Amino acid sequence: MNVNLQPAELSFVVTLATIGSLSGAARELGITTSAVSKRLALLEGRIGVPLVNRTTRRMSLTAEGEVLYEHAQRILQELADLEQMLTKSKGTPKGQLRVNATLGFGRLHIAPAISQYVLRYPEVDVQLQLSVDPPPLADDQFDVCIRFGAPADTRVIARRLAANRRLLCAAPKYLARHGEPKTPAELARHNCIAIRQGDEAYGVWRLHAGKEGERDAVAVKVRGNLTTNDGEIAVNWALDGHGILMRAGWDIERYLESGRLVQVLPGYRTPDADIHAVYPHRHQLSARIRTFVDFLVERFAAMDQP
Repeated sequence: MNVNLQPAELSFVVTLATIGSLSGAARELGITTSAVSKRLALLEGRIGVPLVNRTTRRMSLTAEGEVLYEHAQRILQELADLEQMLTKSKGTPKGQLRVNATLGFGRLHIAPAISQYVLRYPEVDVQLQLSVDPPPLADDQFDVCIRFGAPADTRVIARRLAANRRLLCAAPKYLARHGEPKTPAELARHNCIAIRQGDEAYGVWRLHAGKEGERDAVAVKVRGNLTTNDGEIAVNWALDGHGILMRAGWDIERYLESGRLVQVLPGYRTPDADIHAVYPHRHQLSARIRTFVDFLVERFAAMDQP
């Protein structure tokens, strides 16, 4: 059966799914609830499957409705991108922009950047989702993902935003009680605060001296009585004097400057995990994605200025 869905029908499905009720969709579209119901019934009849589960109080998408909704979002945005590339408005970003970042970095840096970005480009609707573990790049859930370390996936473009040097640190009161390690091997006898994030090896810290990369890296198996998947919680535990923590410099810089935390083993470095904005190759001509990534690059470059 040739359904031949039209953009207006795809837009209708997106509106209905986003708002989550027939009456709400009616208000958004400026028509009656009965008109929305009739339009939905006609669409379901043409497709041959139900798109919505209806109850007296709630409305939810069926499995087929979810598939149609996901594809409709992407198709409509690709059509908008194509229109921008072919018209004089190609330099003016508009449409939906889906962004993913980690919890701590997203709250501290990406959310404020988005706030400034939409002031400059008010026709872009940004959806920011923060997560502990980054979603697979192939899932197409997001237009731009903020990642630590350059991905090996050749299907995506990775723009470097900033350096990300992770440091070892501890509160002065912890070091006063337990002493300060002088070599990586001495970390094994200290209480170390562990963070479970992504696919990194849990409980193993890699350190190397000098600037020779990881050729001389030492892997240290650390232990401790506190573990979390949230970096902010881990920092607070370190501030309370519970142990030694490995954390990104951007996250603990203010505490190092105030003296609430002290760098441990400053002569040793951790493997680089620079911060990148990652997006699919097919989006490289999209005005909303190009301007957003360029905006992030400029913002982080300005932050690096003395």
